[in-house]
Amino acid sequence: MLGDVSALADDMLEHLAHHIPEITADPELRGLTLGSCSSNLEAVLSMVRHGIDATAAEAPVTALEHARAMASRGHSLDVMLRFYRLGHQFFTGRFAEAVTAHVPDPAESLRLFLEVERFGFQYIDRISASVSTEYVAELDRRQSRDRAERSDVVRALLADERVDPRNAETVLGHRLTGGQLGFICWTADNGVDLPTAAQRFAKALGTDHPLSIPAGARCLWGWVAASLDTSTDLRVPPSSVDPDVHIAVGAVHPGPAGFRTSHREALRARRVAELGERTARVTYFGDIALVDLMTQDLDGARDFVHGELGDLAHDDAKTEAERSALLAFLTAQGSLKTAAEALGVHRNTVLQRVRRAEDRLGGPVAARRAQVHAALHICDVLGASILRTK
Repeated sequence: MLGDVSALADDMLEHLAHHIPEITADPELRGLTLGSCSSNLEAVLSMVRHGIDATAAEAPVTALEHARAMASRGHSLDVMLRFYRLGHQFFTGRFAEAVTAHVPDPAESLRLFLEVERFGFQYIDRISASVSTEYVAELDRRQSRDRAERSDVVRALLADERVDPRNAETVLGHRLTGGQLGFICWTADNGVDLPTAAQRFAKALGTDHPLSIPAGARCLWGWVAASLDTSTDLRVPPSSVDPDVHIAVGAVHPGPAGFRTSHREALRARRVAELGERTARVTYFGDIALVDLMTQDLDGARDFVHGELGDLAHDDAKTEAERSALLAFLTAQGSLKTAAEALGVHRNTVLQRVRRAEDRLGGPVAARRAQVHAALHICDVLGASILRTK
């Protein structure tokens, strides 16, 4: 058998190709498979011939290159290891035929077969571990390069640098034409799987293919291609977001410029969410855009709120109920019925709370309606962080 390794390798290759069609469609992979078959067969037969222990076996160069090729082509580790299981099957069959043909004594034939088969299992176990390690290492190297390349393209897009759109789409695996919706996921729990959380959020938006880029140990930036149809309000049910995850979402904007704009909006939505210690799992920029704008100077915003609301800017449950009633009343343009429905209370309750709130403001708010409404809106979004503590 050792003198006929070349023919054996050809036969083994055909055996593998019959069971693993991926070989046939890829000439380079087929050549590496043949080289690996030949190298492993020669190693096994030489070691058996000279009594070399299986623990001395090392994966042939062609076998390691075959593992790297499998990783680079996206084949699974299980498919790669199947080459060795099927190769072992082929070798066992051929060796059994050879022993039967050359050793007439059945007992001696069986002893020899079992001895070599035991060696074969040890050899395959050792080589499989080596090629698996190389496969994983190559996969990690390629994934690291891919991540770095994606990060470079995202950085260039966000910096408004010149980027070839087609190349960017290829690298990112993300369409840059049409609508772009940016979002940010973050968590305080190191045990949370943010990529999975982002995938789940994107699926709730109607896509299985978000672009996601790590932005630290507990933060992830993401984008999805979205419809530019302004009549479609892209919202997700809270149940689609894990309890320990917070998501800030920008609005939908077109093209590469929209990629940047929506991301900036998501950053601003996160700022407001963290500033107000919001418990909502998802914060949409459209809901807090005005508050974001009014609180760029936070100290100035706080002075404005305290100046407009006076005693109504205190942080306690009774005052909060009065603020909420007055905000709902102003938002409803003076309709007690609409305000009551929004708050889920009786209209008389709204009326009483509005009167108490106006008394604390020194009278009806008609003269400073816009200012009071804005101050109440800031309080509603930011809560304790903008209110008086005493």
